[in-house]
Amino acid sequence: MHWNRQQMKRAVREKRGMWILDAAESGGGIRFWEPAGRSRWVPYTQAFCFTLEDPHLHRDMLDALDDRYGLSECRIQTIFGDEAGYSIAASRRVAELIEEQSGYSAKIYNLDIRPDQRFLAERGETACAWPGDDRFSPHFDRSLSVLEIQVLDPEYRSRSISGMIVDGRRIAGDGRGLVEEVAAALDAKNPDLILFPHADYWMPHLLARAEEHGVPLLISRTGRYRRISARSYQSYGTVVHREGALIPEGRCLIDSARSFTFRESGVAGVLLASRLTALAPNLTARFTPGTLISSYENYEAIRRGVAVPFRKWDAESGRPVPELREADKGGMIFKPHPGVYDDVVQVDFTSMYPSIIVGQNLSPETVQGGGGEGFLASVLAPVLSLRLRTKALKKEDARFAGMDSLLKWMLVTSFGYTGYRNAKFGCIRVHEGITRHAREILIGAKEIAEDAGCRILHGIVDSLWVTGGDISRFVHETEAAFGIPTESEAYSWIAFLPMADGTGAYNRYFGRLKEKGMKIRGVAARRRDVPPYVRSFQEEIFSLMEQAESSGELRQLAGRADEVYADAVRGIEMAATEDLVITRRVGRTRYKHRCIEGSALRAYGMAGVAVEAGMEIGYVVRDGKHLIADTPWEAKTADRAYYRVLLDRAYDEVKGVFSKGGTGDVRKRGGDVEYK
Repeated sequence: MHWNRQQMKRAVREKRGMWILDAAESGGGIRFWEPAGRSRWVPYTQAFCFTLEDPHLHRDMLDALDDRYGLSECRIQTIFGDEAGYSIAASRRVAELIEEQSGYSAKIYNLDIRPDQRFLAERGETACAWPGDDRFSPHFDRSLSVLEIQVLDPEYRSRSISGMIVDGRRIAGDGRGLVEEVAAALDAKNPDLILFPHADYWMPHLLARAEEHGVPLLISRTGRYRRISARSYQSYGTVVHREGALIPEGRCLIDSARSFTFRESGVAGVLLASRLTALAPNLTARFTPGTLISSYENYEAIRRGVAVPFRKWDAESGRPVPELREADKGGMIFKPHPGVYDDVVQVDFTSMYPSIIVGQNLSPETVQGGGGEGFLASVLAPVLSLRLRTKALKKEDARFAGMDSLLKWMLVTSFGYTGYRNAKFGCIRVHEGITRHAREILIGAKEIAEDAGCRILHGIVDSLWVTGGDISRFVHETEAAFGIPTESEAYSWIAFLPMADGTGAYNRYFGRLKEKGMKIRGVAARRRDVPPYVRSFQEEIFSLMEQAESSGELRQLAGRADEVYADAVRGIEMAATEDLVITRRVGRTRYKHRCIEGSALRAYGMAGVAVEAGMEIGYVVRDGKHLIADTPWEAKTADRAYYRVLLDRAYDEVKGVFSKGGTGDVRKRGGDVEYK
């Protein structure tokens, strides 16, 4: 038998299995896509299971469920142990009715797991990997064909498309010709991955234009799209808005302007997230790090045969106030004294909180007296090991930086989710246990530093700033004592800034790194709500500071810093309005009292642009005294005096380092800054 090359490739592929790019429910099963558009449909019916405190009290309900859906008895393995229960292939609504009729004593499991994720987990397979691949390896195939698309019209204030860049070519026009060019590029390249800034806004308009002109535009390989609804929600006290989205089938579409995962970790991070969670890149590109770590834990549970609870039943119970005060102290902080310090080393514990979870075997069942390896500790251990590998690899090869960033964010949120009230595998006592161990580590590290003759200048949760003594000995003994690796950064000098009461701020500092560059935290140059003109001024001041190798040399730059400031003051009168745009995330869409943000929202409304809570808006202040703001595209004038105040504040918060006493001479009073 003689096979041609295509037949041989097909035979090898079928023997090896599928490298899954996308998945979607389809006609009583799941359709999986490989790169280049090949697909396979598999039948799959998903069942959930439940337990009842006293099944005899609910015999009529059980009989009715058996008659209609078919009910089977089963054993349900949870992280707390084995329970007798029932399995049923029925809808979410049926599960909710079971809860209601049981007086909410029924416990439901494996209900809200995506069918494609569960199918793969039950077989030990995953997305963006060949069967048998090591999910926790940083070395994997990323060779996807990519097409880049960009609409040149301004999003939100425009619903028409008059210009695009498609695969590097600029296309102008209106109507049929433009969408035909996009369709031709799709046909010619047949991309697996489309990078499209603001895709979630433009996709409905682009598809409507194609339909209007009768042009087949197969961004989805089937022509069908799944819809994700827009919503606003709270995350760590901040209102966030998520755009609605049209998800294509068979290709991955990434909104490269809005995807946090893509912005922080690139394509490599999106694909690694898919390998860890068994979710398609279309989803991992849109999910937050918290959703990704939760999805990863769900996958691991199903893969291990552990049931995933539908609701959280072990919520925090009432406790005496003294016990709460002792248990719920949070992270440790050693507040700095404001000032400029020479020859300082910052020592950071790598992934401290996840390391504590793994090292101390913390999990909901272990803190409640269960023995053996805890579920949470066991599922985080390989992710933590992978993070340590990518952290080392990225120093030699920048291609691993994206993966390292993804893992960092997933591990950071793994701690927060232990205390989240709806986390499937969360528990407040685990959360408290982590912070307790972290406090003990920081206090212990402080004692080791002092024994080595070092002085602690500042400490916050998982970082210490030390000077003097034998720092190498301190680092070595600290790592040996607590079993957590550290990473160090050496500063030529560092400035800790004051709070309003004159004491040191724990999150506002900047300094010159000995290797290269400045490290800056908590000041205007790092804040997103500072207009570009003011931000670039402060960045110029920091560039000047970088020339100083000591606090003494900093003071010699005071005159030049004043010149930079004077130039910025003169230039503000001629600054372009686009350099004066203030960008802020609005937490509400209505304000009871007059304010700049309320005026900006009214301006957006008058321009026909709908703003939802949690969205970011930009505006230019036309009249600061009367609180009047315009949209960036309608702004003709700006209140230069208002922006002069912002410029002064940006200089005031950093210029203390040029004085003899450093930032120790700075005292804040209200919104003003006074230098003695």
